[in-house]
Amino acid sequence: MEFLVSAAIGLLTASGLYLILRPTTFSVVLGLTLLSYAVNALIFFGGRLGASAPPLILPGTDGHADPLPQALVLTAIVIGFGMTAYLVALALKAKGESGNDHVDAGEER
Repeated sequence: MEFLVSAAIGLLTASGLYLILRPTTFSVVLGLTLLSYAVNALIFFGGRLGASAPPLILPGTDGHADPLPQALVLTAIVIGFGMTAYLVALALKAKGESGNDHVDAGEER
């Protein structure tokens, strides 16, 4: 199971880095989104969540689930959504002003 999770996180990271290096703004935004998904998965699975641990501290139980990774991931999802919305608006404004979707739109090709 650990290999499958680490391979999925690695695939998300590699795909995100590949898309960030592409010359179009939509690919860069999509790559940043994939990287944020990879970081969220890394934080979430790094918290060692267990199905047998109760989510709350109850009397008579030995352990409980750590709420910190869950809170960090929820916060990162909200921040990532805001960042993605801002980058999409910025990319649309840049495409409207320059007429093309290239990252280096100021230079003549």
